[in-house]
Amino acid sequence: MQEEQISRWSKTIYTRLAEVRPSAPNEADFRRVIDPLLERFCAKVGANPLAHAEYTLATGRADAVFNRLVIEYERPGVLKKTPDAPTRHAIQQVKDYITGLAKRERRSMERLAGVAFDGYFIIFVRYINGKWVEEPPIEVNEHSLKRFLTWLAGLASGIALTSENLNRDFAIEQLRTQNILRGLYRALSPALAQRDGIVSKLFEQWRLFFSEAIDYSEAFGGRKLEPLRKWVRRAGFEIHSSEEAERFFFVLHTYFALLVKLLAWLAVSRHLGVKLGAPSFAELVTADGETLHRRLQEMESGGIFRAYGIQNLLEGDFFEWYLHAWNEQIESALREIIRRLDEYDPTTLTIVPEETRDLFKKLYHYLLPREVRHNLGEYYTPDWLAGRLLVQMDNAFFTDNPQCSEGRMREKLLNTRFLDPACGSGTFLVLIIARMLELGRTLLVPESELLESILKNVVGFDLNPLAVLTARVNYLLAIADLLEHRRGAVTIPVYLADSVRTPAMGEDIFSHDTYEFPTAVGTFHVPSAFCTAGRFDRFCDLLEDSLRANLEPDAFLRRCQKELPLPPHEWNDRTISLTHDLYERMLGLHRRGMNGLWARLLKNNFAPLTVGQFDYIVGNPPWVNWENLPDGYRQAIKPIWERYGLFPHGGMDTILGKGKKDISMLMTFTVMDGLLKEGGKLGFVITQSLFKTSGAGQGFRRFRIPQGNGQFTPLRVVHVDDMVSLNPFEGASNRTAVMVLEKAKPTRYPVPYTVWRKTKGARFTYDSTLEEVTKATKRLNFQAEPVQPQDPTSPWLTARRNALKAVRKVLGQSDYVAHAGAYTGGANAVYWVEPVLMRPDGLVVVRNLTEEAKVKVNEVAEPIEPDLLYPLLRGRDVQRWKAEPSALILMVQDPVKRRGIEEKELQTRCPRTYGYLKRFEKVLRERAAFKRYFTRPERGGGVVETGPFYSMFDVGDYTFAPWKVVWANIASSLNAAVIGESQGKVVIPQHIVTLVACESEEEAHYICALINSRCANFAARAYSQEGGKSFGDPHILEHIRIPRYDPSNPVHRRLSELSQAAHEAAQAGDEQRLWAIEAEIDRQAAQLWGLTDDELCEIQRSLTELADL
Repeated sequence: MQEEQISRWSKTIYTRLAEVRPSAPNEADFRRVIDPLLERFCAKVGANPLAHAEYTLATGRADAVFNRLVIEYERPGVLKKTPDAPTRHAIQQVKDYITGLAKRERRSMERLAGVAFDGYFIIFVRYINGKWVEEPPIEVNEHSLKRFLTWLAGLASGIALTSENLNRDFAIEQLRTQNILRGLYRALSPALAQRDGIVSKLFEQWRLFFSEAIDYSEAFGGRKLEPLRKWVRRAGFEIHSSEEAERFFFVLHTYFALLVKLLAWLAVSRHLGVKLGAPSFAELVTADGETLHRRLQEMESGGIFRAYGIQNLLEGDFFEWYLHAWNEQIESALREIIRRLDEYDPTTLTIVPEETRDLFKKLYHYLLPREVRHNLGEYYTPDWLAGRLLVQMDNAFFTDNPQCSEGRMREKLLNTRFLDPACGSGTFLVLIIARMLELGRTLLVPESELLESILKNVVGFDLNPLAVLTARVNYLLAIADLLEHRRGAVTIPVYLADSVRTPAMGEDIFSHDTYEFPTAVGTFHVPSAFCTAGRFDRFCDLLEDSLRANLEPDAFLRRCQKELPLPPHEWNDRTISLTHDLYERMLGLHRRGMNGLWARLLKNNFAPLTVGQFDYIVGNPPWVNWENLPDGYRQAIKPIWERYGLFPHGGMDTILGKGKKDISMLMTFTVMDGLLKEGGKLGFVITQSLFKTSGAGQGFRRFRIPQGNGQFTPLRVVHVDDMVSLNPFEGASNRTAVMVLEKAKPTRYPVPYTVWRKTKGARFTYDSTLEEVTKATKRLNFQAEPVQPQDPTSPWLTARRNALKAVRKVLGQSDYVAHAGAYTGGANAVYWVEPVLMRPDGLVVVRNLTEEAKVKVNEVAEPIEPDLLYPLLRGRDVQRWKAEPSALILMVQDPVKRRGIEEKELQTRCPRTYGYLKRFEKVLRERAAFKRYFTRPERGGGVVETGPFYSMFDVGDYTFAPWKVVWANIASSLNAAVIGESQGKVVIPQHIVTLVACESEEEAHYICALINSRCANFAARAYSQEGGKSFGDPHILEHIRIPRYDPSNPVHRRLSELSQAAHEAAQAGDEQRLWAIEAEIDRQAAQLWGLTDDELCEIQRSLTELADL
């Protein structure tokens, strides 16, 4: 109705303008002609009357799109297309009025708007993201008047469709939210009790997809259950097991999905409903129970949206189960949701296009607290970070003024293709669409042409069913203003598909000519003859349409033969038989009430094979470790890892964790291989460890795609943003980098590597704009190259160009080997103890240290023999030039045999110690590291233990060296110290302390001086993961060259003396003396490594630069 009024009144006002403009009225007369027309329009659309002062003011409700709209009239002919002084004055007048109004009424300037209007031109003025945005003068015609009246009507609108308003009305604390969650949860359990029922099958299929999309192995159990239980209580629930937690998430996803679907219906109904006569959302508010259920069924099956000509939006999914468990409680709770939604105005995005973004992301954030989302492995990309990546991909497309090169920009707009292969809720897709809409308006591209370009060229995949649904609706809302200009059916190109494990041909004699599609109801076999880009979508449409019409298999075969003709050699008996069997199985499911779901899943799942290739692939792929994927999925994708050469380690290296892989690296290779055009670019938000770790990233850093026959497609690293210190994902310390690669060009080192650091005192948030983040940060323009020049897969060295050249002299293989300290396998609370009492009989009463232990055990105090008790050096005990043990460790490992002391020997030598360990036998046998290192499978299916149950890890002769250089490996700098014996026994460092075993005190101090030098510290920072778990790992000495100690070398002796002096100064707290000693150590270290004074200064300056930010 409102759109009809806008269309009618834009014509009326334009006709009146044509009559009045030739008479050249003054400003007051002109205003007297137009204001009454606007008054009458406001009355028709239900807006408040205009107020008249030095300008005309329209007012609206507090939560409407705009609260106030200022109209500044000028005498006809004053405004010019190229702004001159009078035009600029008019614009400034509008800004001044808005500023004064905001102060006077204490309103946000973002919720005020203004126009300057002279009958020939109109200028729209807004205050957005902290700055004024004035559009160029637009010629007055029916189209520009429509926009003006749409702004004016926005004041009379319902609630603005913004993430803030959605959160206010539908967050977890709201009673209406809690009512629907309770209703759904109570209905789910009895429905799942019917194992072969549709609800059970939908739940299983959701679980199948969801488990492959998140860090599922630990999401609902163990230590992560407690914070989940605490949060769920806020919604009025109690959960006691991982099974109940899983069901609650299914219910929560169902609620969120319902909200998203209803909003989609509301938006489409308001935009198109009047013109098409399709079911109106408003009807739901007053519908009786039976009608409401029927309408929701139509919505869930996609019928509502097909009536609007929209496909692949909501066409049956896992969340329609509530219709099969319908009861009065669900109906009542749903009515509350629908009543509130009916007050919203989805035309918000037409009026304020900057709101065209991922609307539901913030609501999802508030529904699930940060800790719970992170336990699920869900990290949603901030808009500013997505914007930065898009600019890095194509700076001209996303930032340039299109009018400067209209032809080139128009060509790009209509033909450039974008894919987000892990699109989540659609952040990247919506930002791309927003830019395309902006360019389309500026370049005057016809709406129908622009819509077709977006639908053809902006595509998303994801495995999370809820994310796909949300992304589709976000996509729909972004293009809603163009829908009335569509030339045919609109297919939302966001697919529930796996970008890594794409459909594959069968491998046995029975399935070699089919593609396999595993589901919760079994594996479907699709004839390969239909699985081509030109045929598959049509085949799926025929499949779905025939199922909906309840056709028999023979009738379906005749349709295929007629509407999708194949060459005779392909339409053979085998193809006919396979097609018949596929359809017959799906028809059986359909007749059991599955509503054609599996045909739609099929079409979505095959999308990676049929959508073609893209110019740009962008996104934030899932950061899920290989080891946390479900076993079945992990085994299914293992050959893909091997095909791309991403398992460079094998055997014990893989067991020891060097093969710890992140699925984001695999997605990088699979999508570049199959979905990116040659010369195209991929931009991913990805973990920085891929560039800085020796094991996990080694295969990735080959930067080439194997093509068979020994051929490779090279990949060029265009640029990397290192954002580790920014922690852009709210509350998460994952090591964030932004990477851009180009296909079919080799990488040339060094590559540009920008380190982002937060400016001291500056702040920004998850919701900040890119401009705000840029102002709050500094960017260091570094370069990156492999730390070992002869090995391009080695970790990257990153520094400024001159520092990079200087630090090369420090790098190389050390003459020493570093080791990790003793590892208990997670059972610190068993092996770590403190002395309580020394008994006269020689036994020591010890208490185990249970504070902060990962594995919870009972605290006990027991007398044991002192023989195997050693001083324990923990990470917290190590400082620069100072290390003091703070507890004891029970060392029961044989350093030669590399397993626990034999049980008979321990029982004989230390029976009390053995008895103490026996108390914790169950816990010790359940350690993951024990099962990995000290058990092996038998042929009959059993397991044999290869070491005593109390065996430890990372213990060798080096552990018992009399002198050691030690430093903590989780750090941002190397802070080493020398440790000797304590109370007559060697000191045992824990596993997060790195040690170098030495035979003499002098040798240890020589090494310590070099490790603590600024030269070595800068080298470590340049190639290792600053602040990460592996920063100070033993690999340090694989790359920092420390020659063997030579007591006859004066530089070596001097360094040893200086370290001893530094230890004394640190013990005395003499900082001034320590500073002078460290300066001399730098000079001596520079002499050892052959650095010039200038090179030493460059290294010192670069290290200070990193430390100061």
